[in-house]
Amino acid sequence: MSFPLARFELLATDGEARRGRLHLAHGVVETPVFMPVGTYGTVKAMTPAHLDSLGAEIILGNAYHLYLAPGLDVIGDHGGLHAMMGWSHNLLTDSGGYQVFSLKELRKISEDGVVFRDHRSGDKHLFTPEKLIEIQEVIGSDVMMCFDECPELPAQTAYLEASLERTTRWAKRCLNARTREDCTLFAITQGGVDPALRLRHIEALADLPFDGFAIGGLSVGEAKPLMYETVEVAAPALPVDRPRYLMGVGTPRDLIECVLRGVDMFDCVMPTRNGRNGQLFTSSGKLVIKHARFTRDMLPPDPKCDCYTCSRFTRAYIRHLFKQNEMLGAHLITLHNLHFYLQLMRELRGSIEAGTSRSWATSWLAEWDSGPA
Repeated sequence: MSFPLARFELLATDGEARRGRLHLAHGVVETPVFMPVGTYGTVKAMTPAHLDSLGAEIILGNAYHLYLAPGLDVIGDHGGLHAMMGWSHNLLTDSGGYQVFSLKELRKISEDGVVFRDHRSGDKHLFTPEKLIEIQEVIGSDVMMCFDECPELPAQTAYLEASLERTTRWAKRCLNARTREDCTLFAITQGGVDPALRLRHIEALADLPFDGFAIGGLSVGEAKPLMYETVEVAAPALPVDRPRYLMGVGTPRDLIECVLRGVDMFDCVMPTRNGRNGQLFTSSGKLVIKHARFTRDMLPPDPKCDCYTCSRFTRAYIRHLFKQNEMLGAHLITLHNLHFYLQLMRELRGSIEAGTSRSWATSWLAEWDSGPA
């Protein structure tokens, strides 16, 4: 069965930076894009209406976690995850390869797939490439990810080479298992921080009819300069006519640095996880609201931000909510952080269209490094 590629328009370039538009079953995604993470079918502390108001066009779920809870039967009874969670826009699901391979003592790898034990119940499961496509098609993912082997770093070259070959074979099996035209499929490229292995794996996958390509296996503890160097090698080598997704990255600086190196799509838990821990991302750096110096601070969290939180509330009030463990505090901080990330991507898109992405990035990062007042 053949499937058309997801339609990706490359609207403008500025150096390696790309301004694009990805057409999926639940609407258009303007790229470069940041995808809020909703691992269990919910972006923590946010309703779909809040995400919609922020302009989120695509969010991320995790097939591994959703398979374990609530399970495919419950998701299927709702007609898919979109209906279950009341989300009318696009949904990407990570296949769960990273989660499975992080269960060091609870899994066994073979050519067929991975046998693992549920980290909570101890129940045994088998994930194969075919099973992961089945799971993601029941979920109704607008973008499905192939099942890949995500090796730990550092790793021996021989193991990385064998892992790449297995991931390529699994990717081909994912292609053959796909049945739904409306569920597009991205391959995941690996290779650690070895440029030659990265390029070898990209070459093995690039001619296959995937709808997009991800750079996997980074942001797992390697030094930031090494991550940037790896992206600088990998991203331009991926097909020009399809989106490029850097998985699990990252900080605002990471997003800017990697957009300038040719990446189109990102996800990271930082805006939500850090928000629940009292950290706000602002135009002049990170602000930790629990600090005593904000007890009577009448400024908005970010004076340059026009989000709901910054338009209505003071740092003193947000700190009070956080210190009293009020749920509203986590909500307001998360709402601001997601607004900040999505606004950053809007500004990046505009700078690429204007041909000023590098000078814009230099100016933006200088202010970010200045630190909040």
